[in-house]
Amino acid sequence: LSKSFYLKSNNAIKTSKYNVFTFLPLNLFEQFQRLANAYFVFLLILLLIPQISSLSWFTTVVPLLLVLSITLAKDLSDDITRHKNDKHVNNREVEVLIDGELKSEKWMNVQVGDIVKLENNEFVTADLLLLSSSEPLNLIYIETAELDGLVSKHVNVNMNLFICEVRCEPPNNRLDKFTGTLTLRGETFALDNERILLRGCTLRNTEWCFGLVVFGGPDTKLINKMFNFTSCLFGNSFITFLPRADGANASLSAFLTFWSYVIILNTVVPISLYVSVEILRLGNSYFIDWDCKMYHVKSNTPAQARTTTLNEELGQIKYIFSDKTGTLTQNIMTFNRCSINGKSYGCGLCRKTEKVDFSWNSLADPKFCFHDHKLVEAVKSGSPEVQAFFRLLALCHTVMPEEKTEGELFYQAQSPDEGALVTAARNFGFVFRSRTPETISLVEMGVPTTYELLAVLDFNNVRKRMSVIVRSPEGKLTLYCKGADTIIYERLHPSTSKLMEVTTEHLNEYAGEGLRTLALAYKDLDEDEFEKWKERHHEASTTLEDREAKLDTIYEEIEKDLLLLGASAVEDKLQDGVPQTIEQLAKADIKIWVLTGDKQETAENIGYSCNMLREEMKEIFIVASNTAEEVREDRLLGKKSQVVEDEKVDGEYGLVINGHSLVREIAFALQKDVHLELLRTACMCQTVICCRVTPLQKAQVVELVKKHKKVVTLAIGDGANDVSMIKTAHIGVGISGQEGMQAVLSSDFSFAQFRYLQRLLLVHGRWSYLRMCKFLRYFFYKNFTFTFVHFWYGFFCGFSAQTVYDEWFITLYNLVYAALPVIGLSLFDQDVNDRWSFQYPQLYAPGQLNQYFSKMAFARILLHSCYSSLVLFFIPWAAMCDTVRDDGKDIADYQSFALLAQTCLLIAVSVQLGLDTYYWTAVNQFFLWGSLSVYFAVTFTMYSNGMYLIFTSSFPFIGTARNSLNQPNVWLTIFLTTILCILPVVAKRFLFIQLKPTINDKAKAVPPPPPRKFPRRRISTRRSGYAFSHARGYGDLVTSGRFLRIPVKSRPALFPHTDTPVADSTPQTYRTIFEEAQSP
Repeated sequence: LSKSFYLKSNNAIKTSKYNVFTFLPLNLFEQFQRLANAYFVFLLILLLIPQISSLSWFTTVVPLLLVLSITLAKDLSDDITRHKNDKHVNNREVEVLIDGELKSEKWMNVQVGDIVKLENNEFVTADLLLLSSSEPLNLIYIETAELDGLVSKHVNVNMNLFICEVRCEPPNNRLDKFTGTLTLRGETFALDNERILLRGCTLRNTEWCFGLVVFGGPDTKLINKMFNFTSCLFGNSFITFLPRADGANASLSAFLTFWSYVIILNTVVPISLYVSVEILRLGNSYFIDWDCKMYHVKSNTPAQARTTTLNEELGQIKYIFSDKTGTLTQNIMTFNRCSINGKSYGCGLCRKTEKVDFSWNSLADPKFCFHDHKLVEAVKSGSPEVQAFFRLLALCHTVMPEEKTEGELFYQAQSPDEGALVTAARNFGFVFRSRTPETISLVEMGVPTTYELLAVLDFNNVRKRMSVIVRSPEGKLTLYCKGADTIIYERLHPSTSKLMEVTTEHLNEYAGEGLRTLALAYKDLDEDEFEKWKERHHEASTTLEDREAKLDTIYEEIEKDLLLLGASAVEDKLQDGVPQTIEQLAKADIKIWVLTGDKQETAENIGYSCNMLREEMKEIFIVASNTAEEVREDRLLGKKSQVVEDEKVDGEYGLVINGHSLVREIAFALQKDVHLELLRTACMCQTVICCRVTPLQKAQVVELVKKHKKVVTLAIGDGANDVSMIKTAHIGVGISGQEGMQAVLSSDFSFAQFRYLQRLLLVHGRWSYLRMCKFLRYFFYKNFTFTFVHFWYGFFCGFSAQTVYDEWFITLYNLVYAALPVIGLSLFDQDVNDRWSFQYPQLYAPGQLNQYFSKMAFARILLHSCYSSLVLFFIPWAAMCDTVRDDGKDIADYQSFALLAQTCLLIAVSVQLGLDTYYWTAVNQFFLWGSLSVYFAVTFTMYSNGMYLIFTSSFPFIGTARNSLNQPNVWLTIFLTTILCILPVVAKRFLFIQLKPTINDKAKAVPPPPPRKFPRRRISTRRSGYAFSHARGYGDLVTSGRFLRIPVKSRPALFPHTDTPVADSTPQTYRTIFEEAQSP
């Protein structure tokens, strides 16, 4: 056994970032790399320079230390947890074969080249090459949920190793790929990902297994997969140019005054902004997690926000890119119709005939339903074509059988399509019973038959087909193939042209009913021809470079001159609430693009079924060209521009574009001279359906829209084939469906059903955007107002950089007094409730146009703040000028004015916050009144005699509070100032509601209508379709004997009562605002 590679690499891992000595300096270094923190450290340095500092050091140190301390505590807690986990993992024990004996070793001491023994329910120690197991045929069952979210999968290698050499790729983070070779006794075997047990998996339902350590510790794929992300916040400062002072050096004075005002005016963007934004985003993410109305009772799956930085973008979505199978549909397939030798079987959607009785077949699946008795009669009568059809379905697949009791078969399929087809063959008398790496055992019309499995030509996204080569008991070699009809047709023998025409008619008919279709063909092989091909196949399968490309070339050599058998059609029903959800999103002016691998006709039919395409549309464009010139001619417009702007059109349009037109090797529609024309046409359509597209093409379409449209995009899917699309879009949404959790693991948000998307966008997304915009508007308003008062005071203090407020008020203003009320506003505020958000989806439109926080909105904030600061400075100044107390004593001093100005400021901004609050809660009330109470309590405490005697230099405002706030004219000034500050706001809102109401005002003025029922949409028989799975098949797994079993796990129900509102999955409805407003 060769141990020459990575011999020095042990299996210890280290996920922690710090130790006792490096924690403080390294963590502070990381924090100061954030521009916001570095900016405030720079201000602190300026504060320490006496010539320019007019504030005490604590005005910046206290907020900065608070933020740094919170981050330090959080990072310390996280790293302590990581240290404990590392220690626990590294000290796990495993049995290692040393000098011919099994000895217990800690994980950290295991090295590359060691042979380890795993037992049931044990974690996989490192990346292992499986050698043997306790199960028949060396099967094992492993749980890979830590890696890809799947429940289980199986791997085995039927080898007895003594002296061997393993050569493989260097360590990497590709969980789905492994390339290597194993040389044993002069013979070379190919190694791929299916023969590897990855660290992070768990051994299940297997007593023991042995494995060879290939990668250990930090070299394992799981550890290589880990990434760290860093975020930063950019701070801003405002500069004020000051006049020179008489009798001083003009240049030096201007320089020092400039930096003094940089210090004073830094409150425009305080450090609390950084903390507040993070709290707001985190809170809105929790609201998504806690939403019971997005909880799927049947699968016990709640909604999950997997990121906290994209909540507000959910309220700005303009384009949605959706997969079809498993996203819009249930991905639960049933065999419905078929075409065999030019004759169609099955009754389609009508199903008026009685169900076929399969009692004559003792191995039939009792759940299987079929409605055409003629097909059973053809099978029983011994029709060779019909029997060959079902024989192909029983042999050409990668399904794994399980038979716990005699006659009770359970199939584990790589895709629901395969499971449905194998089950159909089973019920019609061709029962797939068992398999080994070399054989497939069937029961054909009651007769046990074993076929020798010679090769599996597996499915992938490029081939769009799969084939098997088998030898019958009579010694006859046959290649069976199934796949996309266009792909199969290209490889048919010319003698099948007439049959192909009839079958094509049947395929169009099936697709018109929304069924997913496959074409089936076969070919008899010559023994000598096959042996030569087998040698070339072995050579390609053992190469370390470009293995997949070379195998595809070898497959092409033998998959030609096929004979057509017929076609199959399976049904995949829509999920509950899909039509209503799409209609809701369309009313919100969200454009939906469906990117699917289905045939064009199937995609069209699904489009009609789910209300994407409608009969009342003015026109539906079809782009089904094969060259760039033809694409140009397919009704594309001819404008030239690098940015595609929105264009208004008369009426609603739909666009269906074929994958050949969109992308086929060299992208016709994505070529530079064509793609903008195509994109412009597509963007003017309400609905776009791209059919026959691969995962890479999906990502290219999303990237095309992102690049040329100034909009926010969202991609939603449920399978591994949607991962690239989900990662390309601004926001990715994963649906936890029948195809594992790969899409969920790559997404930003996840849930169980497509219908929850409307609540995610129209409710949570709109609320998050509204709250963030309101937070930023109010935050900048209160800080601009706070800062501008300093500017007006500069005209009275000779621009000496003296502060108008008490230093402690400056320190605590954003940290305590005005912090919690704005957080309460931003976490709980609702302009309308969730029900009204569904009733009026047009309320979503302002977010798409970014109306709530645009450049114009920012300019209005500046003007409002400027006006408020003028009132807050000059009204108290005028009221205090030459004013005396009730007892005749003078109160027109700097300290009394500072107290009055800051009190007026805090009360005015608090009242403004109350006006901005649409939805009051107990938390809002507590934060608002509590903050004002804290202000007065702190003020009286800090201005007391005791604080002055203890800290004379830090608390100079002795007695100011009790001497000023007991005067009626002070409170009258506060009242007058507050009224003048809010009067323009109230007047503006009243006038705008009367003269120029917003869409929100219109919605609030109309009572909510009763929900209406959606009529059932008819299925147009003028449209047809085809579909294929995008996931790579299990061909390599089958030939190596690695079998799949997915035990069904149950979690305790989070909400056990099915009669609660949580269990009610009825989609929300809407009503147009303008129609309602015109009704009497």
